[in-house]
Amino acid sequence: MTTANVKNTAAIEVDETYVAHNYHPLPVVVAEAAGAWVTDLDGKRYLDCLAGYSALNFGHGHPELLATAHGQLDRVTLTSRAFHNAELGPFCEALATLAGKDMVLPMNTGAEAVETAIKVSRKWAYDVKGVPADQANIVVGQGNFHGRTTTIVGFSDDPGARDGFGPFTPGFRSVPYGDLAALDAAIDENTAAVLMEPIQGEGGVIVPPEGFLREVRELTTRRRVLFVADEIQSGLGRTGTTFACDLEEVVPDIYILGKALGGGIVPVSAIVANHDVLDVIHPGNHGSTFGGNPLAAAVGHAVVDLLATGEYQQRAARLGQRLDEGLRALIGQGVLAVRARGLWAGVDVDPALMSGRELCERLAARGVLAKETHGSTVRLAPPLVIEEGDLDWMLEQIGAVITGRTD
Repeated sequence: MTTANVKNTAAIEVDETYVAHNYHPLPVVVAEAAGAWVTDLDGKRYLDCLAGYSALNFGHGHPELLATAHGQLDRVTLTSRAFHNAELGPFCEALATLAGKDMVLPMNTGAEAVETAIKVSRKWAYDVKGVPADQANIVVGQGNFHGRTTTIVGFSDDPGARDGFGPFTPGFRSVPYGDLAALDAAIDENTAAVLMEPIQGEGGVIVPPEGFLREVRELTTRRRVLFVADEIQSGLGRTGTTFACDLEEVVPDIYILGKALGGGIVPVSAIVANHDVLDVIHPGNHGSTFGGNPLAAAVGHAVVDLLATGEYQQRAARLGQRLDEGLRALIGQGVLAVRARGLWAGVDVDPALMSGRELCERLAARGVLAKETHGSTVRLAPPLVIEEGDLDWMLEQIGAVITGRTD
């Protein structure tokens, strides 16, 4: 052990002793952060190119979001939904307006929002569509990642998320992602919804075929099935548009939102839909003690205000083009494929060269934080506030590791 990493090593030892091993983090201990940069316990700085799996779209410690949180902390933080609070209504109005919808059902975490969308879809199927009791089914895409509750992992095909947690909730049908014919064949008279990520984030930023989302929208409308878009990672500016569905000018029946909605400060999630969908929920059908709490609502409202300017979407689109071009230049030099939308990219590394984990470890040694998935794929999702020079520096570090340069 060198004197340069004594504090980090000691902190990691405490984590390994007392924290359940449900993650395999890189050996970096973040102590402070600002913008797109974080600093460890020993003072080393890293460029954060994961941004909390897109929860930190606006960077660490965004001044407007912090000011909102500080101000609300002095007023009231929690009331429960047994009473109204002064922040919830304005937040839901702003978010509904941003999404072009009528209503918002607020929750806390992304998985809670997905569970909420599942419940609402089933209730709609019984109350509106007339599906016989307990017969509703929902169609999902293979390779999906919608969370880790027992219901959700039951329709995952990731062994790490699924194995050992059965028995699973019935009522889900999985089809190849991007295969419209398979999707059409899976829908029947009892189908309540099609639940899809417009871009599969955990899968490695998997982008569906051009026009697929438009085809899903047409199909679900024609077959009288809800189109539920999980935009927890892809939404709120990440892809260069407010929602990834906007890339194909598609409007789903339900948006599922989370992560960046809390500004990296508090957990905030929600589903957003019109009256014809959300009016099926009545008092007692669903709830959350912390969902829609004043602190979360105030921060969420501030996030919506930032997005309403369009500045962050435009920035993600402009810098995303630079990211895409820089990564594609590495294809054939150790990179097999690149998939990018906005400031979000999946990079497939030649497994004969190194694993995704090894690439992330080597990048961390150079001061860049990223995360691997599915063996040889690395995901990049820097905060939308990243400076152009920092983005270029990140690309230089990736290129140096991939090509074996020592500069």
